[in-house]
Amino acid sequence: MTRADEYLAWRTHLADLTEEQLEERFWELVDEIVDPLIELARTHTSPSIERSVLMRMGIDSQTANAVVSEVDKRGLLGHGAGHVVWHCSQVWKVDVRAAAAKLAAGKGWEAVEKKWGGHRAA
Repeated sequence: MTRADEYLAWRTHLADLTEEQLEERFWELVDEIVDPLIELARTHTSPSIERSVLMRMGIDSQTANAVVSEVDKRGLLGHGAGHVVWHCSQVWKVDVRAAAAKLAAGKGWEAVEKKWGGHRAA
């Protein structure tokens, strides 16, 4: 069985693009694909899901509970508690457990505010 090589027809709109233009188009398409997934995650999470995420990151349940409670209180649950902890770990150059412990102790939330400001996720 021979396959009609449709690829040559499908790629005609890309044939004249430079490598840089192809890369830019690639990332545009990635955004188109991922944006609905991000929106779905933002609107379909809960404190229990976010605690579960943190615990799978190796954070103990008491610390996870404290972090999620504060993330929820600040209206940032839709950004993901794991994302908040990961961001802080990168800023502070510590592992996620140390970042979560610091946040659970009520410290370092200025890094979260700096990243997300007054933005409130739904």
